[in-house]
Amino acid sequence: MAWIGLVPFFAFLTLFLFIPAFSVFSEALRGANGKFTLDSLREGISGQNLEAFKFSIKFSAGAAFVGVVFGTLLAYAAVITKRPKWLRSLITSFSGVAANMGGLTLAFAFVSLLGRQGVLTKILAALGWDLYSGNFGLGEIPGLITVYSYFNIPLMVLVTIPAIDGLRTSWREACANLGGTTWTYWRRIGLPVLAPSIMGGFLLLFTNSFSAFATARVLTDNSKIVPLRIGFFLGGDLSVGEDSIGYSLAAWMIIVMAVCMWLYWILRRRAEKWQS
Repeated sequence: MAWIGLVPFFAFLTLFLFIPAFSVFSEALRGANGKFTLDSLREGISGQNLEAFKFSIKFSAGAAFVGVVFGTLLAYAAVITKRPKWLRSLITSFSGVAANMGGLTLAFAFVSLLGRQGVLTKILAALGWDLYSGNFGLGEIPGLITVYSYFNIPLMVLVTIPAIDGLRTSWREACANLGGTTWTYWRRIGLPVLAPSIMGGFLLLFTNSFSAFATARVLTDNSKIVPLRIGFFLGGDLSVGEDSIGYSLAAWMIIVMAVCMWLYWILRRRAEKWQS
């Protein structure tokens, strides 16, 4: 009878994951004459489409790296801080809200803050620093990393806190009794135990950044980002047959996401061994 409770879950997966994924691949593998072909998939990773994947992977990896570094440090500070007791609750509560704050609201907030006429941009200009004198732009890699860090860092905090809680005090004491230093503890015990969670968090933040659409759509209207390029091909006024390129891009995006989530699942299983 317990399996009955899983029926809504599997129905949700079927309707919103398996059926759409099957539809995307079937359209990507269908040629103009309706026959099976790999031409669209090849075109999906060539030319400008390949450059879009490179751009998306580059800024997603950068945003994930920033989120991992600062999120792990913030999570560690929240765990080891004993007083005041409300500090950890405040950090985790804010992280739970900020990790789910994206889309139009977040994009407009950063446009108001760091846009060309943003409040902080004008303050920095008054202090003699022109933020846009170089290559900075909210639609470029530095700008996207800055914006995406707003929800990546809190998400990393939520992912890492349980792993840091799993570090036992007895391990540090045993290391000290054997003559080990703080560096020895982190090099031989702490970091190896946390490594699966940290690497899994990196993959989770990467997929989170790689698949974001609404935030990037407000920040830039170019097609250098894969989700925006998919929207261009599937929602634009194009000739018959060109929508297959959009399905091809979506298919490759599903493959990238599936590989990342599979690796994340493996790393989470390894991390849960220590958390238990």
